[in-house]
Amino acid sequence: MNSPDPRPVVAVLFGGRSSEHSVSCVTAAGVLKALDDERYRVLPIGMTRDGVCRIVEDAEGFRFDPELMPEVVDDGTEIIFPLDVRRSPLRVRGADGMVEDLAVVDVFFPVLHGPFGEDGTVQGVFELMDVPYVGSGVLSSAIGMDKRFMKAVLRDAGLPTSPWEPVTVRQLRTDRASVVERIRTLGSTLFVKPANAGSSMGVTKVSDPSDDAALDAALAEAFAHDSAAIVEPMIVGREIECGVIGTRFHEGPRASVPGEIEVTGADFYDFDTKYMNADAVRISCPADIDAAASARVQDLACRTFDAFDCSGLARVDTFVTESGEVLVNEINTLPGFTPTSMFPVLWEHSGMRYEELVEALVDIALRDHRAAG
Repeated sequence: MNSPDPRPVVAVLFGGRSSEHSVSCVTAAGVLKALDDERYRVLPIGMTRDGVCRIVEDAEGFRFDPELMPEVVDDGTEIIFPLDVRRSPLRVRGADGMVEDLAVVDVFFPVLHGPFGEDGTVQGVFELMDVPYVGSGVLSSAIGMDKRFMKAVLRDAGLPTSPWEPVTVRQLRTDRASVVERIRTLGSTLFVKPANAGSSMGVTKVSDPSDDAALDAALAEAFAHDSAAIVEPMIVGREIECGVIGTRFHEGPRASVPGEIEVTGADFYDFDTKYMNADAVRISCPADIDAAASARVQDLACRTFDAFDCSGLARVDTFVTESGEVLVNEINTLPGFTPTSMFPVLWEHSGMRYEELVEALVDIALRDHRAAG
């Protein structure tokens, strides 16, 4: 009789219902390759754009291709999640309708980006199951995802950030004049962003806010992704990012070396620049900034991590102005995690290899869950 497999089961959950589906698939490929199969039993669980979960055996081969973006497709099978706290196994319904036990998951590693992934929704499922998971909890994830509330937390925590104005679809429809008046006080060049979206999806630069057509088009683009948006002034400064790892109950947050994003071949750092046009951007790591500015970025990154009560990982994006002022732009509680994404690159330059980073995050998830009781 064979003895039970002693390896902890790590379920990597990817794909999803958001516009960042393909980004998530590529992230999963990196994480799956990094997990040591001698130490862990790994389950690659892909979620289709319709929200159906299945095992994806070939996920390690996912990569970006402008002509053929990776995608989880429905094959007729479905993973069933047990929403109880009895350490029940995941079950799988086959294409023939038969249901059988799959595995009891020891820790989930979600790499679902955008809405329905990093916004607290799937974290709520893990909480219902009472299973450890990599990353921040329901509230931290939800607030970090919605830029309106994220900005409010930054302000109330005393962390320096740029001015902003929130706008909803209803406000624009019922009192456009008031909305436009508020927006135009922000400055001569604006950025309009969906409140809930990642990877710069739906972001538009408005060079002339007095141009009604341009402003309306930018708001329409943002509202195509969410029912709310924020508008911010353009900040003249260098885009400096910093990775943070830490626990809620044990070690405090630790910051990576800062890195700089320099956009050379595009108007700003949008989705295509991030993922489709590598020649349009240059990443400098460590960032070529003085020691005082670097320390300030790292301090603000750790303080931001704590202000949002994060666990596991986060990337904090800042602006460093010519005068040396550092402004927190945003926090990303589930940052891009492909081997070439900014978060792993920052940690690689801080002395932690990709494989070590993945293992550390699994360990934090397990320890924080045990401490939470």
